Amino acid sequence: MTQKKKSKKIFIIAIALLMVGLGGFVVYKLINKEDGIKVTTEKVSRKTITQTVSAIGKIQPETEVKISSEASGEIMFLGIKDGQQVNANQLLVRIQPDIITSQVEQFEASTEAAKVAIDAVKAERERAKADLERITKLFQKEFASREELDRAKATFEGAESRYQSTLSEYQRALSALRQIKAQASRTAIYSPIAGTVTSLSVEQGEKVVGTAQMQGTEMMRIADLSVMNALVDVDENDIVYVKIGDTATINVDALPNEQIKGTVVEIAHSAKMSNTGTQEEVTNFQVKIRVINPEKRLRPGMSCNVEIATETHHNVIAVPLQSVTVRQSEEKSDNDTPKDMTAEKKSANEKNKRPPTIVFLNINNKAKQTKVETGLSDQGYIEITSGIKEGDEIISGNFQAINKLLNDNDKIIIDNSSEKKKK
Repeated sequence: MTQKKKSKKIFIIAIALLMVGLGGFVVYKLINKEDGIKVTTEKVSRKTITQTVSAIGKIQPETEVKISSEASGEIMFLGIKDGQQVNANQLLVRIQPDIITSQVEQFEASTEAAKVAIDAVKAERERAKADLERITKLFQKEFASREELDRAKATFEGAESRYQSTLSEYQRALSALRQIKAQASRTAIYSPIAGTVTSLSVEQGEKVVGTAQMQGTEMMRIADLSVMNALVDVDENDIVYVKIGDTATINVDALPNEQIKGTVVEIAHSAKMSNTGTQEEVTNFQVKIRVINPEKRLRPGMSCNVEIATETHHNVIAVPLQSVTVRQSEEKSDNDTPKDMTAEKKSANEKNKRPPTIVFLNINNKAKQTKVETGLSDQGYIEITSGIKEGDEIISGNFQAINKLLNDNDKIIIDNSSEKKKK
């Protein structure tokens, strides 16, 4: 029982101390409110405001060629390494031609047989032609019957048909031979462009599969690293601001101390959807940004962050972003709206009820609430198109004072010591 009484007494003392502390805090706040709210101020000046759109993506070369095999077999020669520079028409790979060589020999034999058959059928055709001419002359002199003439014509026509068929067969065999020889020539693979080997997925001695109708084994990739792009995904809400020719600053994760410049050269018209049908569904548009004077250390696939400058206003009145806030206007009762007001007027009336954008000016150490119209913004400042002028002293901080504590004509205490230290 004694222990319980002691615990209860400690609890009561703790509650009392807490209430005293809260009371002191409230009194302190009230006194501070009467003396004024501490704020920082800044003179309104003119600046250059650049609106930007942020995006993330990958570095990719403008030209990258996948090298695949059209012939099947074992790699007997591999003349390059990953990362090596190659020239156009340089020999890259040679595939063992054993299988295709035997196929070439078979087609050559078929072609030769078709050629020999032409000679045999041609001789038969010549005999049939001579017989037809002889029978025709005899028939004209009435030394041969109509039946003999018809039989000679039929024999010649049959020989002529076989001759034409043999010619066609020879052409078919010749075409097949040319095709197989073309495939045989592809056992030696040459670089189609000058560039750098960015991917090598085979080794000497490995077997590859090749087909003429579809892509065979991908052996390597060669890219022209002299022309590089940043392929980034821009949100659907921001893509409307981006246009061809906009400049961009590219920050590559692997090169933290380098800022690379680029220019927008392509904007996709079709969206890229991800997580379709879920709450995390995202719609982006791919934008291609050409890297100006690409850094030699750039590699395909590097991650990057991009800031695209979409619009710039020079020499405009600007204030810090945190100095601009929105305050709710006084609500009007339903009785203030005439019953006979048209829908258009009601819509305009609703628009007028939207909370105004305001700033606070320092007028004789009192906060003066002022409505403003805003324009472009960047990471630190926002353009003011109307409401204040250059040279006005604006309350720029703190954030809580501007957004919650300050009201029109409140006393303020200016403390710019922290701002001076920053400078």
